[in-house]
Amino acid sequence: MGSWGQPWQADWRTDALATFEALPDHAREIVLAARAELVTAKDPYFRGINADAGLPEGMSVMPGRSIEPKGRHLCFFDRGNGWLKYTFVRRTEDPQIVVEEVFWQEPEPLALSPAED
Repeated sequence: MGSWGQPWQADWRTDALATFEALPDHAREIVLAARAELVTAKDPYFRGINADAGLPEGMSVMPGRSIEPKGRHLCFFDRGNGWLKYTFVRRTEDPQIVVEEVFWQEPEPLALSPAED
C-alpha cells in the first residue's frame, strides 16, 4: 500500500490548466500559493467547524454542495477575487487533488471620494 498523507499529488484538468497558463504572472503566483495550501492540508476536505481557520488571510474552503461533503470543493483566494474548484480522488495508491476549474479577476481599485475644495 502506498503512502496516505500529505503532501497530496495534484493534477489539473486540461481546460483548467489552459486558464491558469493564460493568467498574468502575479495571478499565477496567487493560484500556485492557494494550490500549495491544498496539497499540504492535513484534510483536503477541510471537515469540521473552522477547519480552514489555519489558511492564510483571504483564503477559505467550502464544499460545492453541503449535501456532498466529500464531493467538489471550492477554494476561494485573493479575498474572493479567485477560486479553484477541485476534487480529491481517494485512491489506495497515489491519492490526489484534481483542479477542475480556475477563476481569477483583477480586483477593482478602491474609488476614493473626490477631495473637497
